Amino acid sequence: MIPKTFTEEDLKNTFREFGDIEYCVIIRNKFTGESKGLGYVRYYKPSQAAHAIENCDKSYRAILAEPRSKNNSSEDYSAGGTRGGEYSSADSANQYPFTTPDQGSYAMLDLRQSDFTRSLMMSTRAVVTQEQIFALFDLIPGMEYCELHRDSYGMSKGHALIRYNNLGSAVYAKEKLNGFEYPPGNRLQVSFYDDGE
Repeated sequence: MIPKTFTEEDLKNTFREFGDIEYCVIIRNKFTGESKGLGYVRYYKPSQAAHAIENCDKSYRAILAEPRSKNNSSEDYSAGGTRGGEYSSADSANQYPFTTPDQGSYAMLDLRQSDFTRSLMMSTRAVVTQEQIFALFDLIPGMEYCELHRDSYGMSKGHALIRYNNLGSAVYAKEKLNGFEYPPGNRLQVSFYDDGE
């Protein structure tokens, strides 16, 4: 949420400390032109987007947004045409958004649904070490816990629990690493996991 008095320039000035901004959009009522108190910030790099989500003032309630298909696009946003989108804050997606058919417009991705958690379960058939899993999932900023599960003999059970300190990083990690080949020839399976946190 942003103050309804914010302009695109205010939004840009508030969030430029986290990285290079491609553009900003204030979401407005299509009939009155009045701000809805929502904004969208698009960064050039994924790491800058993650940095903004983790470190911006929590009153903005920043979340990631994913592209909206043209079929779902029902509002015309005066500030940004169809490139803008609804979300609950100055979003910090980037030029590498979630894979969807249309990357021209954005919709709200409600990360407060019960299907999403900060924890992920990674499964693999290959032999991997704790250090390898840690290094892979630590590429996404915000990882706070990573444990490869082992049997009573210390051998890998083929799955690991990973937890991020924010929901946006967990969603991004799942989208980018689910199906990723590591080591080459072995596809990782990554899913949300409710560990009670």
